[in-house]
Amino acid sequence: MKIDRRKKVREVAGEHIVIMQGEADMTHVVSLNATALWLYGKLLNQTFGAEEVARLLQDEYEVDEATASRDAAAWIVQMRQEGLIVDE
Repeated sequence: MKIDRRKKVREVAGEHIVIMQGEADMTHVVSLNATALWLYGKLLNQTFGAEEVARLLQDEYEVDEATASRDAAAWIVQMRQEGLIVDE
């Protein structure tokens, strides 16, 4: 899977939001918290799987493998629901 490169993160009023480049529709706004933003930045230009997301979380936050895997899966589900992750 990959981050959809058509989506761009912008800072607006102190919030990091994702916009679809070239569209002005602000009826659907996705705001990223610090961890989601960090993962988005780390994975933006690469192909990745749940294992890679979990490894990043373990390395950065020093959490156990089960916690990292659970959090990685939840992040992927949320990102997919928002249309921010695409399959290759």
